[in-house]
Amino acid sequence: MCTYQYNREDPVMSRPPLPPFDRDSAIIKVRKAEDAWNGRDPEQVSLAYTPDSRWRNRSTFLVGRPAIVDFLTDKWAREHEYRLIKELWAYTENRIAVRFAYEWRSDAGQWFRAYGNENWLFDEDGLMAERHASINDLAIEEADRKFFWDRSGPRPADHPGLSDLRL
Repeated sequence: MCTYQYNREDPVMSRPPLPPFDRDSAIIKVRKAEDAWNGRDPEQVSLAYTPDSRWRNRSTFLVGRPAIVDFLTDKWAREHEYRLIKELWAYTENRIAVRFAYEWRSDAGQWFRAYGNENWLFDEDGLMAERHASINDLAIEEADRKFFWDRSGPRPADHPGLSDLRL
């Protein structure tokens, strides 16, 4: 579960690790994001973003936490049994690039694996100010699924990551 800390010097919520990132802190930031999204709580997930965060998700453009909450509420109402794995691709002082895949099932029972990349920009409090996501969906058979863990929580530490799964 993600933890949030109150920054005593500035009455803004902060979300460690904070920039500037090194490899280890970037990996932690990516895993915390993965865990939060796997929790599928739109309100909790939105707290990782600045109040005026800007998103591009596929061809959808959003601004602000309320729009993020609405978007994620709709997404997880349609994408059943959602399970996500993220992996660090690159980082700089206040930017992180990830690649990811997630599996989900439609109302009609069709399974999909979505593949994508995200580019993130963080403010000094470790909140994401920008998120740019490019995503492609691939219909898969249920027998081709690779993401198996309790759907109500984070991916277990011993579950393979994207590279281990050759994704």
